[in-house]
Amino acid sequence: QVRVVESGGGLVQAGGSLRLSCAASGRTVNFAMGWFRRGPGKEREFVAAIRWTSGGLYYADSVKSRFTISRDNAKNTVYLQMFSLKPEDTAIYYCAAGAPSIVSTIRGYDYWGQGTQVTVSS
Repeated sequence: QVRVVESGGGLVQAGGSLRLSCAASGRTVNFAMGWFRRGPGKEREFVAAIRWTSGGLYYADSVKSRFTISRDNAKNTVYLQMFSLKPEDTAIYYCAAGAPSIVSTIRGYDYWGQGTQVTVSS
């Protein structure tokens, strides 16, 4: 059984930074770890992903160059460093683990965290 727990959300002013953490327990080798978000009145959308084995990185166009996903193998933790935050980044951010064929789609991620709120004020 795999479990993922997010932390690090909060309130930040536009232009600020936050780092989210996703601690995974259980067997995650060969998994992808993804970050998704759901803004007010919006569908859940892909943000970024990383593959544990290959280290491949993937980003949504809306966050590319502003967000960085990374991992700490020893801690079994994935991070999402967010820079230059905008009000439109306000959302609940979810961490997910699984073996999706396409990392930017929800299908294939079998394990989800409860989410952490990120609020960016203008």
